[in-house]
Amino acid sequence: MQSYRITERGQAPQLMDCPAPGTPGTGEVKVEIAACGLNFADLLMIEGKYQDTPTPPFTMGMELAGTVIEAGPECALTPGTRVAIFGGQGGLAEQGIFPEHRCTPMPDTMGFDEAAAFQIAYGTSHMALGLRGRLRAGETLVVLGAAGGVGLTAVEIGKRMGARVIACARGEAKLEIARAAGADVLIDSETPELKAALRAAGGADVVYDAIGGPAGEAAFGALKRGGRYLVIGFASGSQPKLKLNHALVKNLEIHGLYWGGYLDFAPEQLTGSMAELFKWFSQGGLKPHISGRYPLERVAEALEDLRARRSTGKLVITMR
Repeated sequence: MQSYRITERGQAPQLMDCPAPGTPGTGEVKVEIAACGLNFADLLMIEGKYQDTPTPPFTMGMELAGTVIEAGPECALTPGTRVAIFGGQGGLAEQGIFPEHRCTPMPDTMGFDEAAAFQIAYGTSHMALGLRGRLRAGETLVVLGAAGGVGLTAVEIGKRMGARVIACARGEAKLEIARAAGADVLIDSETPELKAALRAAGGADVVYDAIGGPAGEAAFGALKRGGRYLVIGFASGSQPKLKLNHALVKNLEIHGLYWGGYLDFAPEQLTGSMAELFKWFSQGGLKPHISGRYPLERVAEALEDLRARRSTGKLVITMR
């Protein structure tokens, strides 16, 4: 089979022929992979900068969807079950073996491409806004990177939770995508005085920052007293320099949210969140935005589009 692998630290990944996986062990399932979602973290893994980069050699692809074709001992899942999987690795291949506890049966109405684009983006925003940010109806949410993979889901979920949503993204086309997801106010992230623009729009009760850098600093400065600042990622390439004396004087809270980390210390939080999100999807309340679908042989091109920020929402690799 083909898989997209990093063979040595510091070496570029390559699409190569590899032996198909063997028999799943206890608590494992073998999956025919149909689609794999790409994430900014994949780019960091290539550079060896991601906090959970596996030791090479490994197959890239953190989240995927497919069909169980064989189940090992002590597994409840049976062959033929359609599953979404957060594997952390192994998704950019035609088949793979994964722990059963990483697999979630998909709603009947969900396509494989939607499932591959769903877990990390929606899971991050749902837990960040609900669990960490305690976003309440009527509050104002500022989303940085509002047309990106996680940012667009924050707009969608924030609006569903009853918030007034201010979307910040680069350029009119991306802002229009945020508007379609429910944003109430649109602000170009390259506005010279971004902090002033956010304050003029009413300020923020909660900031969802997947960008970092100067934009994060500006949004932090626009928080109201008692506001919450959510650290989601640093797509700009730099971390924001936050003025902690402002956090003290204005009684601000700063929360980090690493979605995958909950697997290690509170997996029930992830399970409950994903069950709620799949319920919302089945009710027609969520619609993943996929701006590009690429075959496996074009994965390098897709990653470059992600790196250059030419995409909106999610990019998905399809295996057939």
